[in-house]
This record gives sequence, C-alpha cells and structure tokens, in this order.
Amino acid sequence: MTIEETNPPGAYSRITTLRGSLESLEIDAMLVTDPINVRYLSGFTGDSSYLLIGSERAEMLSDGRYEIQLSEQCPNLPALIRPPGELIMDLVKTVINESNHKRIGIEAGDVNLGQYQELCEKCPGVRFVSTDSVVQEQRMVKDAEEIAIVRQSIHIAQRSFQSLLPMLSSKWSERAIAHELEANMRFLGAEGASFKPIVAFNAASALPHYEPANVFLPSQGTVLIDWGARFGGYASDLTRTMTIGKISDKWEHAFQSVLEAQLAAIEAIRPGAEGKEIDRIVREKLKQSGYDKEFNHGLGHGFGLEIHESPRMSPNCEHTLLPGMVITVEPGVYLSGQFGIRIEDDVLVTENGCEVLSDLPKGLDDCRLVL
Repeated sequence: MTIEETNPPGAYSRITTLRGSLESLEIDAMLVTDPINVRYLSGFTGDSSYLLIGSERAEMLSDGRYEIQLSEQCPNLPALIRPPGELIMDLVKTVINESNHKRIGIEAGDVNLGQYQELCEKCPGVRFVSTDSVVQEQRMVKDAEEIAIVRQSIHIAQRSFQSLLPMLSSKWSERAIAHELEANMRFLGAEGASFKPIVAFNAASALPHYEPANVFLPSQGTVLIDWGARFGGYASDLTRTMTIGKISDKWEHAFQSVLEAQLAAIEAIRPGAEGKEIDRIVREKLKQSGYDKEFNHGLGHGFGLEIHESPRMSPNCEHTLLPGMVITVEPGVYLSGQFGIRIEDDVLVTENGCEVLSDLPKGLDDCRLVL
C-alpha cells in the first residue's frame, strides 16, 4: 500500500464533513493554517500553505514550489499560487477580499496574535472568529483509509522490534538500540520514528520520558522500550518491558499487576465508554495490588497524524469513545531508583467493542530477554 493509494480519496469527504460544521459555528468559511490539519483535509504533504473552505468552494493557497505537488496530491482541489516576492498573507488578503465571506473561522491554536492582527488589517470588511480544535475533533474518528495506514504503521513498528531482539548483546547501549529501531523502521518503509524511541535500562525505566544514554545492556535487570513508526504520515506507539536474568518476586508482582490492569482496560473499551472511567478501572486494579501511587500519567491517548491526539483517557478526561477512534492503552508502575514497567498496545474502538491492533506477545514468559 503506497501513500498515493491511501491519501487523496478520503480527503475530499473530510472537507465535506467540515463544511457541515460552518453553520453551527456561525461562520461563512474556515481558514485552515495548521499544516497537520491542511494535510488531513486535503492530502497535501507540503507546508507553507493554507486551505480556505467555504460552503460551496475550497481552495488551497500556496506558492510555486508546490504547484506540481498540489496537482498530483490534490487534483480536484483548486490551488491559488502566489508569485515570488508575495507573502502568504498577501494572497490571503486577495482571496478573502474577493470573496463574499463576512465571518471566517481561524484556528486559535495555530494563529498567533500578530497574524490575527495582520488578518484584521488586510481584510477590514471581515470578522475573524476564533475556533477551538474544530479539525482536531474531526480527526479523532479515523476513516477506513486512515485505519489501514495505522495498521501498516503498527506492522512496521512490530517487525522492527522483532528483528532487533535477536541482535542484542552486552555491546548494545540504550542509544544504539534506539537508533537501530529507527533504522529498521525506515528500511521497512517508514518515514522514520513517530517520536524519539525510549530505551531505558534498570532504574532509568522508572522515568516515563527518559532520554536514551550511552549505557550498555546489563547482565541482569529491566529493559523498557517505547517506540513507534511513522508511515504515510500516521504514527504508531508501543511499549514492551523485558527482563534479563532472574526475575525477582517484586518485579513479577509489578509486571503481572500492570498486565492485568491493561487487560481490564482493553476489556472495558467500547463505544459510549468514558475515557476517565476506563482510567479509573486501571487505577482501581493497581490500587488492589498496592501500586496506585506508582502510576503517574494518563492511561492512554489518541494518535494519528500526531503522536498525541484526542481522545484522552485520564482522570480529568471528558471524552466519550466512538467507533473509529484509535487509542493507546499504556498503564505503568514506576518504582523510583529500582525499575519501571509499562505495557502499551494500540486499540481501535469498533462498533461493538474494540480491536487490539498490535499483537506482540506480552506475557511474563514473553518478556525474558536472553543475550
């Protein structure tokens, strides 16, 4: 499956969906400036380009560097190209002032104060209305094309991990493992890692966002690897925790507690479930094992064109799960100065429940790393 086969067709239906929101937002058009949202709506993978969506017409505003790329990636989307020496805001001024739009939505999370003031100065007859996460909320529910790309991203990440394990020895450092994982993913067709891989040994594994160092594999202890591929623009996000040598009773108890909590969360995922309720289920399970205070982050998050998207599963989350959402489920227990354990899978919310998209083994017997 190539990016060209998966990207353009769904983009136009996404524009249509956004059009359906214009009336409720009380705007005539939407100026999309966030490059991630522009890509989502149009299929265009370049930058420095805006998308103006009205009730009847959508136009890409760009420059000559991308004229051919736009024609290939967005063949049915009119593109207005600014000449050399003209700024993007000059093109925005021309297009908006020639339109009949009186109220135009802008992305509050992307447009800064200076840009807002410039828009108001260049288009005095238009009122610019601040909107909050309109496209991001639409992106929460993935369509069939997006899900297919996410599946491939997960597949690449898993193959990369599986090919790495037999190579490991005491000569491998945290940093070398992280680099090898990304190299493997690129070799298998990914654009790269969806985030900097986390590779942590022993006490470092108790730091959820640890930066890999030039520390070599121990002869005994914990190995935590958190990684993901980016394929077709879409991320994946997985974690496995392994052990080298003899497993202590304390380590085994913590591992089994995390695994049981994760399985309970996955069982509870279905349309209509609240993210904070699933998070509560996990915290209650860990409390029963004596580890509730050692779980110091949210249970999971959505992902797609960005590694962290809505919905969230955390104590303060107000999101309700819907079919088509793709989320991580990643409970953890972190014992400072000793070890940390996190098990993370990627899960699709389906019409009747959920589907675990990742399938790497994760039982206690599967986590033993033999060098």
